[in-house]
Amino acid sequence: MAASAPRGPAASVIAACSSCGTRNRVPSVARGTPRCGSCKKPLPWLVAATDADFADVVERSPTPVLLDLWAPWCAPCRMVAPGVERVAAELAGRIKAVQVNVDESPAVAARFDARSIPTLLVLRGGEVVARQVGALPADALLRWVRTAVA
Repeated sequence: MAASAPRGPAASVIAACSSCGTRNRVPSVARGTPRCGSCKKPLPWLVAATDADFADVVERSPTPVLLDLWAPWCAPCRMVAPGVERVAAELAGRIKAVQVNVDESPAVAARFDARSIPTLLVLRGGEVVARQVGALPADALLRWVRTAVA
């Protein structure tokens, strides 16, 4: 499932359930974690955020957040993107993956001192609990996130 750069607190993406295939609307902001409307299994939560909606999307998230600070021109960032999608899928219900384009959201990039990209952070309540600068293979990224949220 790829995020389609939703905007605003009411923004959402469409995700197919890996269990039953039902297409579901997954909001950027929710009180709980997204679940399939048909089979009730947890859905991958992969959304985009900007400077304008960062507090709603990330800081108030009910689950830990994997924050991917990236840019479209960055080749290593594009290599990490499938790993971020995999983390969202394999840890559905336990993690929210949020992608922030640093070119479009300089305040978020500055807040987390993203001098190199990709910069990957795990946050709880808006606070950084783990930081990784540079590309990681999907398996290593998944292990790193599992350790950070354990």
